[in-house]
Amino acid sequence: RRYVAGGRCRSAARLEGKVVVVTGANTGIGKETARDLARRGKVIIACRDTAKAEAAASEIRAETGNEQVVVKKLDLADTKSIREFAEKFLSEEKELHILINNAGVMLCPYSKTADGFEMHLGVNHLGHFLLTFLLLERLKQSAPARIVNVSSLAHHGGRIRFHDLHGEKSYNRGLAYCHSKLANVLFTRELARRLQGKSQSRAEFTANALHPGSVHSELVRHSFVMTWLWKIFSFFLKTPWEGAQTSIYCAVAEELDSVTGQYFSDCRPAYVSPRARDDETAKKLWSVSCELLGIQWD
Repeated sequence: RRYVAGGRCRSAARLEGKVVVVTGANTGIGKETARDLARRGKVIIACRDTAKAEAAASEIRAETGNEQVVVKKLDLADTKSIREFAEKFLSEEKELHILINNAGVMLCPYSKTADGFEMHLGVNHLGHFLLTFLLLERLKQSAPARIVNVSSLAHHGGRIRFHDLHGEKSYNRGLAYCHSKLANVLFTRELARRLQGKSQSRAEFTANALHPGSVHSELVRHSFVMTWLWKIFSFFLKTPWEGAQTSIYCAVAEELDSVTGQYFSDCRPAYVSPRARDDETAKKLWSVSCELLGIQWD
């Protein structure tokens, strides 16, 4: 059980006066991440299901005694919702110090987002890509700031299929998830490169990705088989609290103040697949993502 639990964030860093946004924080590792960070500072829970998010926020407020746990609606499967969230956030919050792109979908039957993107790619990658773009200036104004992208070990099985990004020619929901998690790591790598090149100090902005581990959560709800396997082998899976530790570590650990563009697992650097280290693919994915979203991000 101790081996399965993996690493633990030991940082006691406080976040008084700082603002954190966690996407998909109404359940699973997102909720546990928000719960921990609410003991340190202000947390904004950004979720599609606001009723579920309000229930989670109420629980966290009661447990931590922190009334600065705020819910804002964000549907990553709809760029209109993402833009509305960003517009409202920027009008209400003057600072943003930590953005944790945690929300995700897994093993979905073939479907598309409101904008016609394959669901895994649209939510896990493009939604967070657009959100980060829209909030980046606020992060820069609040520097030092951190961007944390929750990826997965599954990125090892992914590839960026530029000829069929939306799975219209062939689709496998397991591979679609892997592809989107590879996109998370490539996005992090290219974002870190661009931020480092624009700033005077590496410590001003950091962007890192992570694998939370195999976690007993609702993420496998779209697969009957995986749901049963998760129940049968639950002893060998991390709890959501254990799965949240690396997200928390990347968000607050003092030793990561000047670390950027890296990939972590169990609160330490982890091996990245060769495809996730391909800078040319990262640059092309960046360009294609901007084109799909209709934005210019130089």
